[in-house]
Amino acid sequence: MKYIYGPIKSRRLGLSLGLSLSLDKICDLDCIYCQWGSVGKTVLERKEYAKTDEIILELKSWMQKNPKEAQELKFVTLSGLGEPTLNTCIGELIDQVKNVTGSKIAVITNSTLLGDPLVRQGILRADLIVPSLDAVEEEIFKQIDRPHAGIKLNEIIKGLVALRKEFHGQLWLEIMLVSGMNDGLEHIRELKKAIDRINPDKIQLNSPVRSTAEKNVFPVEKSKLEKIREILGDKAEII
Repeated sequence: MKYIYGPIKSRRLGLSLGLSLSLDKICDLDCIYCQWGSVGKTVLERKEYAKTDEIILELKSWMQKNPKEAQELKFVTLSGLGEPTLNTCIGELIDQVKNVTGSKIAVITNSTLLGDPLVRQGILRADLIVPSLDAVEEEIFKQIDRPHAGIKLNEIIKGLVALRKEFHGQLWLEIMLVSGMNDGLEHIRELKKAIDRINPDKIQLNSPVRSTAEKNVFPVEKSKLEKIREILGDKAEII
């Protein structure tokens, strides 16, 4: 399979099947915590990195070979090797995957392109969007997420605020916390101000536990994660 991974049974989504919208890691961030490792470059151009017809053909084949699991799917998740919204066919793909599977659609995105109304329009028909926001200070953002030069943090935040106004499904904001980098309580309080503007349904706190793109990337201690969760309020949970 070139585009399909899983299915994976997760606490968050239940049984979900992943779809990658590119054959290789295509991303506009080069995050130090990425489980796929670093490719040493970032890409900002939106284009059809993988054709909808090819992905759907592979999906139909998987469903024919795995009828029991296909029937039990709770979500089909668009994420994969890189940033799914870089693929210009994401809106069309959401429609076709819904028609083929009857499952709910989740989009996991790094939020970088949400300032573009066309990108937001393309993902509005998803049932769940899980965008990320690791920092609200430019220096910390560059240190952790290592963005393409064309990415602006203030546009990401504006895009998230706009998405919440336009999107009527569930919005779960994910924050990856790295020890000694974005876990300072002063930064967390500034982050909360941005989160209050975005108004997600959930705030999901994560910290790296798998192998990462860079060495010396450490998870935040449980006690500090609990303190951060308290600061961010009732919507926050540690995953």
